[in-house]
Order: sequence, then structure tokens, then C-alpha cells
Amino acid sequence: MTEKELENLFNAEPVNPAMLKSILLDMNTADIAELFEDLKIEKVIRVFRLLPKYTASEVFSNLEADKQQILVEALTDTEVGEIINNLFADDAVDFIEEMPANAVKRVLRNVSPEKRKVINQLLQYPEDSAGSIMTTEYIDLPEKATVKEAFDLIRATGLNKETIYTCYVIRPDRQLIGIVSAKTLMLSALTDKIGDIMDSNPLFVFTADDQEMVAGLFKKYGFLAMPVVDRERQLVGIITVDDIVEIIEEENTEDFEKMSALNPSDEPYLKTSIFALTRNRILWLLVLMLSATVTGGIISSFQDALSVLPILVAFIPMLMDTGGNAGSQASTLIIRGMALGEIELKDIVKVLWKEIRVGIFCGLGLGAVNFLRVYFMNGRNAALAFMVSLSLSATVLMAKSFGCVLPMIAKKLRLDPAIMAAPIITTIIDGASLAVYFSVAKVMLGI
Repeated sequence: MTEKELENLFNAEPVNPAMLKSILLDMNTADIAELFEDLKIEKVIRVFRLLPKYTASEVFSNLEADKQQILVEALTDTEVGEIINNLFADDAVDFIEEMPANAVKRVLRNVSPEKRKVINQLLQYPEDSAGSIMTTEYIDLPEKATVKEAFDLIRATGLNKETIYTCYVIRPDRQLIGIVSAKTLMLSALTDKIGDIMDSNPLFVFTADDQEMVAGLFKKYGFLAMPVVDRERQLVGIITVDDIVEIIEEENTEDFEKMSALNPSDEPYLKTSIFALTRNRILWLLVLMLSATVTGGIISSFQDALSVLPILVAFIPMLMDTGGNAGSQASTLIIRGMALGEIELKDIVKVLWKEIRVGIFCGLGLGAVNFLRVYFMNGRNAALAFMVSLSLSATVLMAKSFGCVLPMIAKKLRLDPAIMAAPIITTIIDGASLAVYFSVAKVMLGI
């Protein structure tokens, strides 16, 4: 059935419940949620109620926050309780964090005491920490259990667990001592003890660890899930790869926004109000506008030189643009390298030395081409061509050096390196390139 035929079926009057339910049960829950996003809320509610409880909760977890809120407001208390009780703990927490206080009270009032306790516990962890993104639905096994007993436990409880592909071996005090994969269980004899076949050196993270660091571990080791422990190394939850994919997307989006001189926003563009977009942009625009005062001051201080040789003005845009572009290239590579863990603060000397060499080669290449351009386009004035080209080469070298060092300095100062991206670098290089340009002009041309 095509997407258009599906839409027609959903929008048909009267709705055919039996046919709709049959089609929905054959669809992926993410696709159902995507289909719901384009339907009117009245239609969503009617179709949503056709879904089995578990499927309804899966669809609910894939909906956008605004659609979730509208749906909750339209459903009965009993229906809301069933949805949240069937959600995995991390999905329930994500939902509650997006809801207004009155909706949160209603939701918590209608969930089971056990679920409420877990949700409140996860909400206490710091934002962006491993504890805030973990779930408590996992398979834990005692080390003295046999493989057969492990399979029996998985069959009995696995349906309500986030994953059964990795099981966690704990002592009676819940201290994590190992992990065992489903593959290992299936390839072992039924009489084997879990303690004999487990990996006794599991990699884990603490509840207070930063989520970005956790994402780096997933990328490095290719995990599907990772255990989370408290300070006593007691297992309190796991983080699964689907949550890490969301974290990576959020972190990348935040970096891109900061690199473009925008305050990060959690809302999609089309759902963000004009006033919110203005608020996220105007502060940095104001800072960059006022910082241009420095550039204007430098030009004003060299008015005498410009009055003697007005042709110097013609090369200012080229110098500023080239310097800004060169600095942006370096800063972008360094910011991305630090985000991926390829570059650390201890590498600052290596990075600077490499960018200095890159700056020299780029500067010489651009300077040579620029010399010919200025020479033939300005009456074969070799002195002017050499002065402009030398200023250009020095600007490129300076821009590459600043571009690689400033993000690392920001990191040292516990600032986000992404703020030292194109707009900031360009503004800094603009002023510095003009100072170099006019200083070289005064010395070489004697003005």
C-alpha cells in the first residue's frame, strides 16, 4: 500500500477500524508515529485507540513532544497510565522532561508506584549525565546460575526489557562483576555456570559521567548497550545505542549552531517561534557587530596612509575574506577533531606547528598568484604587488595559527570550543589582518 493510499484510508469517513488495525499491526511503530504527525489530533486519537497497549506505547515514544502532550490531554487517566507504564523508563523520563508541570502531575498520579519510583530516581540525575539517559529495564543474572536457568529467566522477563542481547552478572549486593552475551549463552552447554562463561572485565560508566563521553565509548568499542554503576559499582541501569544515536545528533546540532553564532535550541526549526529564533540569533549578532568597532578603529587610524595611496582600500575585502576563510578552515578541523577525541589539549604544540607549516605553504601559494594579479592589473607596480602579497601571506599564516589555537584555549577555559568557529575567528582575523596590512604598507611603501 502506497503512502497516499494509507493517508486516504486514515482520512476516510467513516473509518474502517478492522482494516486500519490490520494495516497498523504490520507497520513499524516509527512509521506509524510519522504518519500520525500529519493527521489531525481527532483522527490520531481514534486510530491510536485501535492499537494494542504495547504497540501504542512504542508509537507514543516516537511522537514529537507537542503531539505527545496533545494526546495525553485528550486521553483518559486510565489510558495515560497504561501508556506510561508500558514505556521503558528512559522514554518515560524523556517524555516527562518535555511536559508542563500540570501534565507531569497527572501522568505521575496515574502510573504504578514502581514506575513512579523509577522515574523520580532518574529525574534526580544531572542533565546530560549517564544517569539521566539510562534505563532500568535490563537482564541481570547471578553468577552461580546455569545457562538453562538464564534462558528461563530471559523467557519470563525479556519482553519487558530494553535488550536481551547482553545480560549483566551481579552479586547479591548488586555489584557488577561481569557480562554475558546472548551469543555466548546460545553456544554454551545448558549446565555451564554463568560465572564460568562471563566476561569478568566489563567496561562500564558511572551515573555522573558526561553523556558525550559515553557516546565516545560507544563509538570506540561498537557497543549496543553499556552498564551504568554508582560509586559502589552497583549496577543501576544500562544505556542503549538508540539513546546514544540521539545524543550524538543533539551534540552535533548544538555544535553546528554554536559554530554559526547561534544559541542552541531544542525545538525543530518549523516549530520554533519567530521571537525564539530572534532571541537565539540577536545576541551573537550584537556582539559581532560591536566587535567590528575594532576593525573600524584600525582603518580610521590609518587614514593618512589611505589618503596618500587610496588604492590600498581596494585590497581590504580580499585580505579580510581570505584571512577569515583560512582561520575558519583551521578552527573547523580542530573543533571537529576535539569532538571526535582525535585531538587533545596536550597536542596543542603539535597542532600549532602543523598549522604553521600549512599556513606557510598556503600563504606562499596564494601570495604568488596574488602578486601576478596585482602586478598586471595595477600598472605593473611591483612594489605594490609585493606588499599586498606579503600581507596576504602573513594574514593566512596568522589566521591558521589563531584558528587552531583559539578552540583549544576555549577548551582549557572550560568553554565550548565550537564558539571559536567561523564568526568569532573571522572577526578576530579581520582586525589582525588590517593591522598587519597597514603596518607592512607603511614600512614598505614609506607612507
